[in-house]
Amino acid sequence: MIIHVTDQAGENHELEGLEGWRVMEVIRDWGLNIKAECGGAMSCATCHVYVDKDWLDVVGAPSDEEEDMLDSVGDVRSNSRLCCQILCSDAIDGLKLTLASSAAKDA
Repeated sequence: MIIHVTDQAGENHELEGLEGWRVMEVIRDWGLNIKAECGGAMSCATCHVYVDKDWLDVVGAPSDEEEDMLDSVGDVRSNSRLCCQILCSDAIDGLKLTLASSAAKDA
């Protein structure tokens, strides 16, 4: 499965993901600029992304807990998600998202 990621510098990346992996793990393991400090435990917001509007219904709305974490960053938008909460599957093959500035390793 393929995930299309635009990094904070505006560069586009086509990443191959594996079924069942968290999108955060795919982005991190391909070496993009994402902190992902908690490793997917949803105890931070350092994997903050903006989901492309065409994919919002597919990935679904954030949980209440995820929204609480997103409230801790200053660059949250209506299409914000924590990519540790999006699992790779055939349903999201071709997913498009953009890394938020707040997710950068040097943020």
